[in-house]
Amino acid sequence: MNGLLIVFEGPDGSGKTTVLEKVYDKLLQDGYDIYKFREPGGTEISEKIREIILDNDNIKMSARCEALLYAASRAQLIEEKLRPLLEKGSIILCDRFVLSSMLYQGIGRGLGIDEVKKINDFAIGEIKADLTLFLNIDYKTAIDRKRKNFVSDRLENEDDSFHKKNL
Repeated sequence: MNGLLIVFEGPDGSGKTTVLEKVYDKLLQDGYDIYKFREPGGTEISEKIREIILDNDNIKMSARCEALLYAASRAQLIEEKLRPLLEKGSIILCDRFVLSSMLYQGIGRGLGIDEVKKINDFAIGEIKADLTLFLNIDYKTAIDRKRKNFVSDRLENEDDSFHKKNL
């Protein structure tokens, strides 16, 4: 594949979406064939999976179910969008990818990194990030930013101990 997959990772509130948007705007302005996606999401099916994952009514969702839904969303995004774009040589910027699942479901939900990696290896096949940029942030700043831009969803409503595991 001739394209380039650049992933932006980091805890909620770290600024990854803001940085991704600035990079996207600059590369688009410079004439690059560039696309941006978020996870979960990016396709009609993946957006529906996102709604299920984040729905506050799904508080009883098991950790394993959550991990499988993220992987399913990712698999659909790869098959429908990422693989064809990479094959034609496009640059793709992605807001989250496999590392987020390893942190949030592997550590945060206690499934273990190896288990989550196995699920995602199946979901992504040979597609790997060419570059992963991890934006780090201290816990207090992240919480302050999240409160300022608060969106109530199932993951945002987790207690502090869950979010601290993912910093």
